[in-house]
This record gives sequence, C-alpha cells and structure tokens, in this order.
Amino acid sequence: MGYKVEVGISNKHLHLSAEHIEILFGKGHVLTPIKDLKQPGQFASEERVDIVGPKGTIKGLRVLGPARPETQVELSLTDVRGLGIKAPIRESGKLEGTPGVKIVGPEGEVEIDHGVIVALRHIHLSPSEAVEAGVKDKDVVRVKTSGSRPLLFEEVLIRSGETHLREFHVDTDEGNAAGIDNDEFVEIMEIIR
Repeated sequence: MGYKVEVGISNKHLHLSAEHIEILFGKGHVLTPIKDLKQPGQFASEERVDIVGPKGTIKGLRVLGPARPETQVELSLTDVRGLGIKAPIRESGKLEGTPGVKIVGPEGEVEIDHGVIVALRHIHLSPSEAVEAGVKDKDVVRVKTSGSRPLLFEEVLIRSGETHLREFHVDTDEGNAAGIDNDEFVEIMEIIR
C-alpha cells in the first residue's frame, strides 16, 4: 500500500453539548473559535474547563467546537489514571458504558454519568483519499511510523466521509512512544480487516 498520511497529535480535550455549554459558560453562550483544526468545521475554542475525577483534577481542558449532540471527554491513558477512573479505548461517539466526571466551568458545573474515552487511534480520509489509499470507511489498518522511535501501530481505524481530510490521529501517549510530531508522515502498510 504505502499511502502516506500526515500526523495530528490529539491532546486531551472535550466536546460539549449545547446544553452543557450554557450550564458551564452561561445562557446563550457560543464557543469562541481561536484556531481552525484540519478536519473541516472543527475548531479549538477559547473556552476551557476543569475535569474532576475521584483522585485528581485536570485544569484548563480545551473545549473543541462546534457543539455536539452529546458531551465527550477525550483523554490519554495517563490522564485517566491521574483522575482515578478507567476509561475504555473507543471510537469517537461510542459512549455507552463509559465513565463520567464532573466538569467545572466559570458559570456552573455538570456531572456527566458517561462520556469519558481514550480515543481509538484512527485515520481521517475524504472519500477520494480513501480510494487513492485503497481503503474504505471502517477498515482497520496497520501503520508504520518513521519518527525517532519507529514502530508499527496495529488496529488503526479508517474514518472516511465528506467531512474528513487526510490525517492520522493518535493521543500524546502514543505520539511520544513513537517519537512522532504533528506534520510528520506515517505510512499505511496494509488492511488488517
């Protein structure tokens, strides 16, 4: 295969529902974009919150926009251990059976009973990019890095659709383990299933 994909290290962050944005930041509040992300329509916002678990707190966690139908907190395995919770490795949006946390904003707080995940490593591709790579949405592939600590990532999910652009997403734990940085390239080696 040998299809090259740009790396996007995904730091801890959360997505909020419109209801939770109003509780945390005040009635009628709209997220304030400060930087567009590579995926179309996605942005980092000015807004930050604190996440409180049984054993610790993460202060100043960045909110990504736009609002989502359901609040989702995306952390690394290191982060969830520090909070004292056990979050599963999941595809974005697959929140059933996940733990919750307390989210504290400047105007209020909310306790979610589920929604914390460690994001499953994945590759975003547009439909034409997927054809070019020889893969399709929901394929699972093997990816080779060429950073300072090269390795093979197994079980990498392909996410292809009209709102996706070519980017390999791993969290900070995985990026550090492979010695890779944003804007470097990895290579899709083969389809596993």
